[in-house]
Amino acid sequence: MDTIERCVMNLKELEVLRHECLREVLYRSREANAGHIGTSLSCLDILVYLYFNRMREGDRFVLSKGHAALAFYVVLSKAGIIDASLLDTFYANGTLLAAHPPCSRRLPGVDFGTGSLGHGLSLANGFAFSGHFTGRKNNVYCLLSDGDCDEGSTWEAALFAAHHRLENLTVIVDNNNLQGFGRTDEVMNLEPLADKWRSFNFSVAVAARGNDFASIDAAFAELDRTEEKKPRCLIARTVKGSGVSFMENRLEWHYLPMSDEQYARAIEEIERT
Repeated sequence: MDTIERCVMNLKELEVLRHECLREVLYRSREANAGHIGTSLSCLDILVYLYFNRMREGDRFVLSKGHAALAFYVVLSKAGIIDASLLDTFYANGTLLAAHPPCSRRLPGVDFGTGSLGHGLSLANGFAFSGHFTGRKNNVYCLLSDGDCDEGSTWEAALFAAHHRLENLTVIVDNNNLQGFGRTDEVMNLEPLADKWRSFNFSVAVAARGNDFASIDAAFAELDRTEEKKPRCLIARTVKGSGVSFMENRLEWHYLPMSDEQYARAIEEIERT
């Protein structure tokens, strides 16, 4: 995790931090004229919850949906894992903070370059499986997108995790029902998604409101109660572009950068709430 152990935040404190991160994501996106805003906002609550309520020293995280890199960088900066001044270089030529996480391992907290969907779970499996040989008790978290779940390599990795009883592995699916070319049920229907992960011998819980900390917290509590030695999956039913009304559930915000007018409108809206 590349940081010292922090105090766990309560849900109200997480809400305040999420608001700060939302402002930062919007600001950095506008400054860089960068897209993929919607996908960063759909998983921002999950990232904040993991890094400030869930993960402990030695735990590992893999962002399989690498196009949400901006949200990841912002949370890493808030956690003190990367220097906040690095955010000034987001999306610039030669920066470590590229549009997708870098492959160089020069950026603290980022172990793998990701973004070509379907690879993240196999990488997370490697971390989790190594615990069998090293005796480390650290947990491994891997954040997938709907698009990741279209990929055969993801399900091959799920088979591996279940076969080796990687109980220290938790998959989180950012299930916002939109992907690059349309609605998930039109491009590649994933439902019944929870039953699919159960059939691959994962313990499964669903956060019905995946952008709500109380719902995420309850789903993790459900997984924590399981005594079965098997990998875990939390399906978070999220909203693409969560927190900015004109971006919510809109496919174009998978790609588009904001204009100055749209940025001003977004900031005005989140300040009112």
